[in-house]
Amino acid sequence: MTLALFNTLTRAVEPFQPLVPPRVTLYTCGPTVWNYAHIGNFRTFLFEDLLRRWLEHSGYDVFHMMNLTDVDDRTIRAARAAGKRLRDHTEPYTQAFFEDRDYLRIKAAHVYPRATQAIPAMIALVARLLERGVAYKSDDGSVYFALAKFPTYGRLSRLDRRQIKVGARVSSDEYAKDDPSDFALWKKTDAEDEAVGAAWDAPFGRGRPGWHLECSAMSLDEIGRHFGIQTLDIHCGGVDLIFPHHEDEIAQSEGATGQPFARYWLHGEFLNVRGSKMSKRFGNFLTARDLREQGVDAAAVRLLFCQSHYRQPIDFTDDALAGATEGVKRLGELHARLNSERGRAKGAAGEGLAELAQRLEMEFATALDDDLDAPRAVAALFEFVRAANLTAFERVTGVLDVLPTVKALDPTFVRWVEERLAARERARKSKDFKEADQIRGELVARGVELEDGPSGTKWRLS
Repeated sequence: MTLALFNTLTRAVEPFQPLVPPRVTLYTCGPTVWNYAHIGNFRTFLFEDLLRRWLEHSGYDVFHMMNLTDVDDRTIRAARAAGKRLRDHTEPYTQAFFEDRDYLRIKAAHVYPRATQAIPAMIALVARLLERGVAYKSDDGSVYFALAKFPTYGRLSRLDRRQIKVGARVSSDEYAKDDPSDFALWKKTDAEDEAVGAAWDAPFGRGRPGWHLECSAMSLDEIGRHFGIQTLDIHCGGVDLIFPHHEDEIAQSEGATGQPFARYWLHGEFLNVRGSKMSKRFGNFLTARDLREQGVDAAAVRLLFCQSHYRQPIDFTDDALAGATEGVKRLGELHARLNSERGRAKGAAGEGLAELAQRLEMEFATALDDDLDAPRAVAALFEFVRAANLTAFERVTGVLDVLPTVKALDPTFVRWVEERLAARERARKSKDFKEADQIRGELVARGVELEDGPSGTKWRLS
């Protein structure tokens, strides 16, 4: 098979054909850094990480862009409430996002354009839209996109154009899903904007960008400067962004360039916590740092999310996480065993392992080529757990990245373990089994697992 992806624009699974192979331009909507990102955000970021890893594994040269929204209605309100300048409020949350990204082993994007650092590109895009007659300056001093001048508006979200309120305007960054109206590209500043430093001079008036404008300007600027093109290969995000955000991005971008904005649109489904949509009101609101502080292995989170297709909702429960944690432990044990037995299998046993390895890589590739069917890929991996080839194992786990996090061992602790193991071995040789059991209990109490075998005792941290 060749890679095929579900394109939200056409509502069909299509063979993937980038504009200029093997290069792939990938834009993923990043976090709004007004607060800590929650695990629902990271469910989307992890599906995008799987997509990028599989593209690169398949031989594509991926250029990955992820924006950081550090100016919009929410960031301004939060900065004002905290009594801070906008940058002073958003910068700690930006750094926290990078820490959470690294904890969850998400590959860093090649560029992270920040909205506040891309104001010139946004001003240029608004000017271009005004020049082309698809935007207008209103009596309130803001600049709006004229939906009536863009007849294909609504094709991504399958919006009934009869719902569009001709001449009506919406100035907020987020608006009701049944309220398609002319939306703000550039907002005239008010006292709150000025108080936090969220205001810039432009030919059409002092103001700030609307949220929807930001992604269009940053993505077009990046691919224009790097590759001289105006069309993305892939644009990703959560399903909640299809309307209005991504619909508005298409209107702005294509209204300015006259070219298709993105060839493929991919959207990840929601994550629920304990059966309900995540909400502080329901007491089930979780951030990535909550999991890190609880000592949850990132591999378990990655495995749990891979066990559901990215286009299906997933329920995050304690039981599901515990099951994923146990699965990660099994994978770690297999990896350790394969490492220790590297090159030992001979004859029929070696041929059997080679056949299993070939089957794993074939089934794994077939699954991920079929619209990133991660659950089927995970099933193939666990089918392989009974007996495997290390090279094949590491190739597939390199894409999923679900091996346990390697724990840094304190040299003093290692010496203590080795001393206790030596004492236990002496007790066993002298048939003092009570002493040997007592030492084993000491080790287990400190999180050390023992495995006695013909070649001696092996140990690892649980």
